[in-house]
This record gives sequence, C-alpha cells and structure tokens, in this order.
Amino acid sequence: MSEKTINKLTLALGIALLPPIWAVLSALVGITTGAVALICAGVYVANGNKASDALKMAIGFLCGDIWAVIAIFIMEKLPFNPSAELYGTLFLMGGIAVLIGESVPRFIFTPAWLCGWAIGLTIMGPLAVADIGTLPVQIAVAMIAGVVYVGIGVDAFQKFLCRMLRKAE
Repeated sequence: MSEKTINKLTLALGIALLPPIWAVLSALVGITTGAVALICAGVYVANGNKASDALKMAIGFLCGDIWAVIAIFIMEKLPFNPSAELYGTLFLMGGIAVLIGESVPRFIFTPAWLCGWAIGLTIMGPLAVADIGTLPVQIAVAMIAGVVYVGIGVDAFQKFLCRMLRKAE
C-alpha cells in the first residue's frame, strides 16, 4: 500500500472514530455547542497540525469567545441603527484584536482569535446578553476540545496507526 493511501485511510479512520465520541460525550455533559470543536480542529489542521502552536491557538479561540460577549454587550448598549452598530463594533474590535494578537504572536494565534470571535457571534449574536447563560463556557470547552482532543488527538492517532502499519509491512 502506498504512503498516500495509508495516510488517507488512517486519517479517515481517525476522523470517523474520534470526533463522534466528542459529539456524544459533549451532549451528555450538557454542552450544546459541540460542533464548535470541529471548526476549531479545522483551523488547527489548516495551521499544519502543529502541536507546538496548540496553546496559542487555544488562547486565541478563548480570546475570540470573550470578544464575542463584549461585542454583543456593546451592540446591545449602543443607541444607533443595528447595521451601523454592527459595522462599527466589528471595525473597532476587529482592528484591536489584530493589533493585540499580532503584538504577542508567541502567545496568541490571531486567526484563532478572529475565528473564535466569529463562532461566538454566530452562536450568541441573536441573543440578548441576559440570555447568553452558560454559552460562553460551553463554547470555550468545545474550542479547547477541538484543538486538543480532535486536532492533536486525531493527528496522534493517525501517526500511531501509520507507525503500526509500517511495522507490520
């Protein structure tokens, strides 16, 4: 079997096996935002499966989650047209996020911050601040699970399987 085929099949098995376990377990513990893990894992993979970047990616996602709550709070308090509020909030907060993230790239992965912010706004944006409840915590847990369990976990599982198959040859 070619190396490409082994990589494809082991990745398919890892994706088929591990993320569904998270989907089932997250629902059992009351996390309604379990799919967020898949988005965050996708960003992790797009960054090259670099476990060395996992912490700064997780920090970036968490910054985005917090940023979403702040943005929703600000937009709820502003007295302007909702479209103007949205534009102004995204303009200012997006620029500030990039300036902060790019000032400390050793600690924050800016693309994860922006992606985390988009995730948070998508899930919590339609809600009033008073109705958000535990969603920011649920989103945060799913973000960390996406980087650590799905991202690092699937990568490690695939590498393990590849080593085992190479030994068997």
